Amino acid sequence: MQEKEVETKPTSSDWIKETLKTLALTLVLFVVIRGTIAEARYIPSSSMEPTLQISDRLIIEKLSGLFQQPIRRGDIVVFYPPAIELGGKDLSYDPLSLLGRLTGFPFLPCEKALIKRVVGLPGDHILIEHGVGVYINGQLLDESGYTKEVPGYDLKTLSDIGNPYFHPFPNNMKPITVPEGSLFVMGDNRNNSADSHVWGFLDQKRVIGRACLLFWRPFSGPKYSTYTSFIH
Repeated sequence: MQEKEVETKPTSSDWIKETLKTLALTLVLFVVIRGTIAEARYIPSSSMEPTLQISDRLIIEKLSGLFQQPIRRGDIVVFYPPAIELGGKDLSYDPLSLLGRLTGFPFLPCEKALIKRVVGLPGDHILIEHGVGVYINGQLLDESGYTKEVPGYDLKTLSDIGNPYFHPFPNNMKPITVPEGSLFVMGDNRNNSADSHVWGFLDQKRVIGRACLLFWRPFSGPKYSTYTSFIH
């Protein structure tokens, strides 16, 4: 006589366990993808106009950093700013802040990140002339394809870096040379951007990723044309 197979119905306890496993796996995959491959970011300010406009959404890729591909002049990078730009308080390393950086969940502590264009690479000599533009190693950069306007300020020595509130290199008359492992970054909206001309050099270890794709722009009329010069 053949025995009948007895089907056991899943209990509420089994359902909860499976749901928790699925959620945990989803969170792990999300953190791995966000931490090593790519993440979405939005633009909160006008500092990168006209290339990027307020409320633009873009993809930040991280694979090039994972495979140690060198950052190039002209790349647009997202990064955690130096402590001087954070009011002297650097990044926090408590568990909630670390989880916030890994996941980006809005209900967790969220630390400020900026987006700028790489202008100077390690070893480059930087000079900015009011009303003319940016010189790299004595050569004037052609930035007509992406900047809103030429800088309205001079930057000739380290002492020129700063604003009315702080000067990271007071009374230092040395030429501006980008240190090893650092970058000189600027917003395309040159005269409305808190960038390296204000707070100095960016440690490359603070770079989160590089902009690679603008995937959404709110439609409110063509304030500027759509620029794609940051996509390589």
